[in-house]
Amino acid sequence: MNRAALRVALACLLPAALGGCGAGTLPAVHSEAERLELAHRMAAKQDYIDAISLLKTYITNNAGSADVDHALYLLGDCELKNKEYSAAEVDFDRLLKEFPESDSSGAASFRLGEALYGQSRTSDFDQEFTHKAIDQWRKYQSEFPDHWLYAEAQHRIQLARMRLADKWLRNGDVYYKMGYLEPARVYYEKIEAEYADLPELGDAWVGIALIDAKEHRKDEAIQLLKQVEQQFAGRPVAARAARERARLTH
Repeated sequence: MNRAALRVALACLLPAALGGCGAGTLPAVHSEAERLELAHRMAAKQDYIDAISLLKTYITNNAGSADVDHALYLLGDCELKNKEYSAAEVDFDRLLKEFPESDSSGAASFRLGEALYGQSRTSDFDQEFTHKAIDQWRKYQSEFPDHWLYAEAQHRIQLARMRLADKWLRNGDVYYKMGYLEPARVYYEKIEAEYADLPELGDAWVGIALIDAKEHRKDEAIQLLKQVEQQFAGRPVAARAARERARLTH
């Protein structure tokens, strides 16, 4: 191999290791408008890492630009899709605070809820970010009642509330199994008070009925189990209630 060929081979060695000679490089950018347009193309190709890099540079270089609010929204959206939830939270929040009149404000307010919910954990853990997401989606609904994502926000709120109800249900079940009936009742009744519109209500009622039975209130327990069978007919919890009622009556 001559020296020229060797230099070409060495120049391609590192990029090749990353996916081929020339892979991972962006076209040359000659203007800020071109940078923003390229970021759009990268985002459309789901190349979020490159899009994020381009957008950060654009926003830094164009603080007073008429398009900076749009760039901020696109940056947050790319971070959201790349599961960089805390970064997305920062950028959507910045857009809402610095550009409240932006055409992107409504969508940013909704996406901020998504960024917060993305940082929440399963129902076994603390639900701080689930509460924050619900609060944000409700704020979005209050401030943008005619926005096209309004119905989707309501759906997301219900899903988040189901996670919270599931946490209370799990806590109640743990206390019940340990024999701590009154703490278990507190959690089940919290579901009854705050999440009566959710499916978890049926399981909470079964839990309350089982506690009533253990505390020698069999008639109340049976009546509550019958209510579960009627209100949740066709669901697994109704079958469970029927089994428990049969056990208590025999």
